[in-house]
Amino acid sequence: MKGRGIRAFLVVVFRWGLRIFFRRVETRGEDRVPSAGPLLFVLNHPNSLIDPIFLLCLAPRPVSFLAKAPLFRMPLIGGLVRAVGAIPVERRQDAGADLSKNREMFARVRAHLAAGGAAALFPEGTSHSDPRLKPLKTGAARIALGVSAATPLQLQAVGLFYTAKQTFRSAALLYYGEPFPVSPAPLDAAGEPPAEQVQELTEQIAGALGAVTLQADAFEAHDFVARTERILASQRRASDDAPRPELADEFVFRRRILAGYHALRARDPARLDRVRRRVNRYEDRLRGAGIDPWDVPVGSLQTGKVLLRMLLFLLGFALLLPLGLPGLVLHYLPYRLIGMLSRRVSRYADVLATAKATVAFIVFPLTWLLLALLAWRWRGFPAGGVTLLLAPASGYAALRLVELADRALGALRALGLWLLGRRQFLHLQVERRVLREEILGIAAELGV
Repeated sequence: MKGRGIRAFLVVVFRWGLRIFFRRVETRGEDRVPSAGPLLFVLNHPNSLIDPIFLLCLAPRPVSFLAKAPLFRMPLIGGLVRAVGAIPVERRQDAGADLSKNREMFARVRAHLAAGGAAALFPEGTSHSDPRLKPLKTGAARIALGVSAATPLQLQAVGLFYTAKQTFRSAALLYYGEPFPVSPAPLDAAGEPPAEQVQELTEQIAGALGAVTLQADAFEAHDFVARTERILASQRRASDDAPRPELADEFVFRRRILAGYHALRARDPARLDRVRRRVNRYEDRLRGAGIDPWDVPVGSLQTGKVLLRMLLFLLGFALLLPLGLPGLVLHYLPYRLIGMLSRRVSRYADVLATAKATVAFIVFPLTWLLLALLAWRWRGFPAGGVTLLLAPASGYAALRLVELADRALGALRALGLWLLGRRQFLHLQVERRVLREEILGIAAELGV
């Protein structure tokens, strides 16, 4: 009971942390998750410890994770992974690994699943920033086949999609695929399934993960897809006056663009290169003007609508300013310190967000405690208590204040470009329309 209480508390804290770190957090397909019975989730692994936290906090049922053994020996993180019921996995590439302990690990996971629980693992074996999935390890298939020999088991792929995984206030999506049953397999004396069936199921898992992730041969493809999606979606949004698309729709749209990219590269690489140069040039011009693709309308810029947005921004400013301005002053140095420390302790993009989150969970609470102690010494216990309550709220108000300022400045720059550089603004509109028509024409030719 105590362990479940600690886990529930950590889930609340982690969920709050996700909502702070990411501006948008969305899930899609949670209705596909079986509500009961043995279930094994398999996920891609682009963002270190942030990945399991997403499923831990957002899955519609409790999940136990398989985690690499070195995590259990790390200060703070070791206590957290134990508290959420993670199961250690010994990996050959880790220093001091004792692979004989994996027999116990397999037994624990199989017992948990056989009892009707849900477990999750990352078949790639390690987090990474590669443009496509790494070759999968066979552990997921061996566990699944070992359980299915005694009890029916379902396996479900889950895709994690980040718009900019290491960037504070970016967006993230948890995308559930369709679950599928695992066919039973005979086990040998050591409890291992046949190698052929292990390989067959591993390939099936790879296919299921491929259906819920973005796969490309090079980073340039992902960059082109992201830029193209912004052009198409911003044109559609501006013409329909619709809200920005949901992340799940953006993800599906990017998969279609990526399919077209691969098809055009195979059919006409020179044409693909021309389109890519034009897309890059268009975005570079937007960046040079300091405006967002979403601020470029289809027709003439409606000054009244922009002014209305500015009034709403100003109202938000007025409401947030009393708490946000002190919060900005108080949190600026800790924020800069977190960025500096996280870059020192992490050398790779796939662990940068984890480093930022870990350091933030230490630095910000210490900052709030220090502020509360100073207020207590200055004005007594009531002032210290009020400061401890208001300090986190002031930090969030400061964050929203900065975001409002950024959006307001973008709208103002677009309005200024419309009023003072009408020719350049109109050229951007025409260029986007022409690009959109060409891209959609190519898609129609390729049938994607």
